[in-house]
Amino acid sequence: MTVTAESKVLSRQEWRLHWTLVMASAVGFAFSSITASSAGLFMEPIGKEFGWSRALLSSGLSIASIISFVASPLFGVAIDRFGTRRMALAGIAGTSLMIAGFSQLTGSPAQWMAMWIVYAMAGVMIKSTVWSAAVSSVFSSGRGLALGLTLSGTAVAQAIIPPITNYLIDAYGWRGAWVWLGLGGGSIAMVFCALWLFDGYDVSRRNRAPGASKKGPLLDVPGLSIAEAWRSSALWRIAISVFIMMVITIALNVHQFEILRSAGVTRTSAAWYSSIAGIMGVVGKLVTGWLLDRYHPRWVGGLTLALTAIAFVILLMPGLTPAMIVLAMAVNGYAAGTKLQIASFLTSAYGGMRNFGAIYGTMASLIAAGSGLGPLVAGLVYDFYGSYDAFLIFGCIGTLFSSFLIFGLGDYPKWDKPEAEAEVFGYTNLH
Repeated sequence: MTVTAESKVLSRQEWRLHWTLVMASAVGFAFSSITASSAGLFMEPIGKEFGWSRALLSSGLSIASIISFVASPLFGVAIDRFGTRRMALAGIAGTSLMIAGFSQLTGSPAQWMAMWIVYAMAGVMIKSTVWSAAVSSVFSSGRGLALGLTLSGTAVAQAIIPPITNYLIDAYGWRGAWVWLGLGGGSIAMVFCALWLFDGYDVSRRNRAPGASKKGPLLDVPGLSIAEAWRSSALWRIAISVFIMMVITIALNVHQFEILRSAGVTRTSAAWYSSIAGIMGVVGKLVTGWLLDRYHPRWVGGLTLALTAIAFVILLMPGLTPAMIVLAMAVNGYAAGTKLQIASFLTSAYGGMRNFGAIYGTMASLIAAGSGLGPLVAGLVYDFYGSYDAFLIFGCIGTLFSSFLIFGLGDYPKWDKPEAEAEVFGYTNLH
């Protein structure tokens, strides 16, 4: 893949027309991670008031992961049929109300679980699929960086939501904090998306001939059918690689504090070292986005995933020094920050945009499954062996295998873009 003068001009034109879409998508994606970023801070006050166990308090996010695993493909199909704007606005409204609704907890475990089920059904509408679809529908030459900036929304949320939540709990109690996070965060996301979330799906809806059939995908662009996607060896490689990487990297992110502690690092130092991964996650998204727009994605993705193995090898070494720990956390954070970005870019490259929602929705199911399974696997390994060494060895092998799958991808299809598609891919102002 080479960067031609034409692609550079096209990339600048895409950014000039659609930078506000990227901004709105990043804000929306950040809002989608509010509960994951703040849940830990509610455990102590809610637990004290109701006498709940940590297992019960932790069950909410597990319920959300299960619902996301089951529902993501269905909502992906809905994106293809109805577009991202309608899905996102409805999802923001529902999620905002449900987050605020947690302020009405009565101490009933059944109510707690039921509310998380309803929250998850609304929340799955604003997961990565909808934002990736929106950005990919109008960015072609600049898609890598656009996805990187969009998906950086969660990294920003992870940095600012915990201190904000802590302040809100101190100032208004845990019930008031839920209201502020839900209605306050939801209002901000709603304003941004209402004003600027216009993409290729909206153009396709506007250009649809009167009386045309409303069945099938909304985007009238090239891409694989659902049946063709199931038979695509390239998409199977991407799916397997994504699942393995989610199991490994999420497990490392969750357990990295205890892994460092087991290596003799103090609690204070381990907390600071762990924060390095979050910072490098943002760097990874931006650098990888820039590279994806200039080089073949199989090389960018394969090398990035292979790089993760270095972190596992370092953490297996005896006598870890501060420099070695910093390097391991930086490498893991950089690579971990690129998983969703690489997955969405490769899915659009090898599957096309016609049924992107349905195809990437299936990928999102695997992402949710891997995210939920990974920490459990690492915990079981530690309980059985009394150390994380076996998990770290598995992580090293798994990352190398995942990178092998991506390296083995062939050239992606050159999807034809007839003149009628010019508007969809960003050559005409959507407003």
